[in-house]
Amino acid sequence: MIDTSFFKELDRFSFMVRKRVSTAYSGSRRSILKGRGMEPVSYREYTQGDDFKTIDWKVYGRTEKLYVKEFEEEKSLTTHILLDTSKSMDFRNKFNYAAMLALGFAYLVTKDNEKFAVAAFGEEINITKPKRGRKYLSQTIDLLNSTELAGQTRFDYCMEKYASVIKSRSLVIVISDFMADTEGIKNSIFRLGDNELLLVQVLDPIEKNLDLGGEAKLIDLETDAKMDIYTSPRLRAEYQEKLNDHNAKIKETCNAVGADFHTVTTDRPVFDAIFEVVNRSV
Repeated sequence: MIDTSFFKELDRFSFMVRKRVSTAYSGSRRSILKGRGMEPVSYREYTQGDDFKTIDWKVYGRTEKLYVKEFEEEKSLTTHILLDTSKSMDFRNKFNYAAMLALGFAYLVTKDNEKFAVAAFGEEINITKPKRGRKYLSQTIDLLNSTELAGQTRFDYCMEKYASVIKSRSLVIVISDFMADTEGIKNSIFRLGDNELLLVQVLDPIEKNLDLGGEAKLIDLETDAKMDIYTSPRLRAEYQEKLNDHNAKIKETCNAVGADFHTVTTDRPVFDAIFEVVNRSV
């Protein structure tokens, strides 16, 4: 069962990431749109093609000229949270931690009454329609609690499929261990790079440091392949070098599209991890 008790800690701050996302709207999430909203903020002369419903007939009565009303409307920010549910996430409490991060971001979006969607991906991706509200958040919690982890991670295929349903510039948060083919991950970043993109890598401390204390049997959770190893200082150093190189390639691609890449380990409090991601992304 996913623990959501940390939600009350998130009430300490609002979703600061949206400050960065607002740059997608030319520095402001408020814009002038014709015929929308509640209060007119200006008038201009009618031109062919304008909606007749926006004509102010009282002004016409005074001036005998057609003027249309322009309204101020706040643009809506949609957040897409893509959560890895492949078998590789089934290591100790890694998936629960990743799900808590996903729900934490969803909670912050809900606080701002914005739309969000949480999509589970592995070999396929479960695309859901973005919605807003606490009822939808509660349904999402139930969905993640019933999620079964299975299969491998097909990053390029899943991200290509999801990118095709994003209709406007959005905030996209991808949460995964990113233990997959580097080229597939890089292609995925480019596919989603037109959005404000955050990548959050979740690792168990053992995966980050390979601190297994001597002899150990490694099992690939996605393929069931087994390997007996002895975790000598040399092996740990080689493992760390390969992990750092893998992540460096991901970061390089993120930098190319203006995305952010963060690594968190499951021994950190969830609130601290979310705060770090949000703080470093504004």
